[in-house]
Parts: sequence; structure tokens; C-alpha cells
Amino acid sequence: MITSAGNARIKAVIQMKQKVKARREMGAFLTEGVKMFLEAPEEQIREIYVSESFSCPDEELWGAATEKLKRLPHETVSQPVFQKISDTCTPQGILCVMEARQYTLADLLKKDAPLLLLLENIQDPGNLGTMVRAGEGAGIDGLILSADTVDLYNPKTVRATMGSVYRMPFLYVDDFPAIMADLQEAGICIYAAHLQGKTEYDGCDFNGGSAFLIGNEAKGLTAQTASLADRYMRIPMAGEVESLNAGIAAAILMYEAARQRRKRV
Repeated sequence: MITSAGNARIKAVIQMKQKVKARREMGAFLTEGVKMFLEAPEEQIREIYVSESFSCPDEELWGAATEKLKRLPHETVSQPVFQKISDTCTPQGILCVMEARQYTLADLLKKDAPLLLLLENIQDPGNLGTMVRAGEGAGIDGLILSADTVDLYNPKTVRATMGSVYRMPFLYVDDFPAIMADLQEAGICIYAAHLQGKTEYDGCDFNGGSAFLIGNEAKGLTAQTASLADRYMRIPMAGEVESLNAGIAAAILMYEAARQRRKRV
């Protein structure tokens, strides 16, 4: 049992928990909890740390976790050490170091008429995690994120994805306008929800290759990025509401596209 937070491996895990630079240098990220462990692809797991007091009130989950642990090498750590590596207030007692996945634009464009989410300067980890989860639910093909968007492998983001982080392709880019031009060259229509939009979102046709631009929670899209969109649209508001949370707006658009595509089939 590892009983010291000064252990070299434990120190590395703590660095990954705290710093995006460490995650990127190590090419890894952390996931916590029984469900995240059960969904974790075994070929992507580097290390598993289990608290000495690890237990689960759900007998079915507990049994499944126990069976998976029998197949995989893991380290037992003392409760104080697990508290150091955990990012939650009430740790469930199991944490994985996962291999970070690398995707290319070609990975996101493999299917005909791809559906994408383009995120510019999203800053809230939970917001990003919610968009990743909603994106998987709506059947999108991936996310493209500006370099100044919060790290998708931030522990809070990972937790908010509820496992979708394992399956949703994504790509960070330094030059957002350039990648938009590449998408347009590939025949993808880029839509921006914008105050200047005349057409309501459900009046647009998303059956072809489509990408939705979502901007910063407080400031929205930059003027440069918005100017490069192919079409502006709006989400109608009742009452005195001026705008929606970025994650909610993204979910509305993605699910409208999914509805149209189901109807087409």
C-alpha cells in the first residue's frame, strides 16, 4: 500500500490534477468514480489507484468494479493519500490515469455530412463537459476548440462528461479562422447563433455538413469569428430573457440537427 503523498507516482498524479501543462506533458488525464472506471476503455488505462476503504453502496456496480479490478493491475493507497489525489469532496475511492487521445481533423470528417461543434474561448469546465455529453447524445461527430478554451481534460470537465470524454473526438486549434476555412472548403456550412440572425434555428436545414459556433459564456463570439460564419440564426426568446447559457444553446442546436436527420432517415 502506498501511504506517502511524497511517492513519485502520487506526486505525478497530483500534478496532473492541478496543472494542464502536466497533463499535456504526460499525455494523460484523470478520471474518478466507479462509473467512470467501468466505462474506461481498458487499453487506455495507464494506472489505477484504489483507496484502502474503497466500497460502493450499489451492489451491481460494486460487483462489476470488483470483477474489472481482478483483470487489471492496480495500486492500493491509504485514505489520506487518496484524499490528496482526488478532485472531489466525497471521493468514491477509485481513480484512473488515462492515456490522452489524439485526433486529427480527418477523424472528425470521416462520415458524410458531419455535424460539429466549434467552441471559442469557453471557460467553464462544467459547461464544456456538459456540451461534450450533450454532443454524444445528439450524435455529433466531434468538437473543435480554440486554443484558449478550457482544457477538456480538466478533472471538472471530465466529471461533467459522465464518460463521453472517452468517446467524443475533439481537436484544439491555434488558428480558429484557418480551421473554419478548412471546414468550408470541405463543404461544411458554419452556423452562428447571433443577434443579427433573421432566421430561427429550426428554420435552417442541418441535413448537410454543419457546424455550430458557440462563443465565450460572457462575451459570446469574437467579431472576427462571427464574421466568418456562413449563416446567422437566432434562438427565439420569450419574456425578458436576453440570452441562454452556452451549453444550453449548444444542446438546443445539436438536438434540432439530430431531429432533422432522424426525420430524413
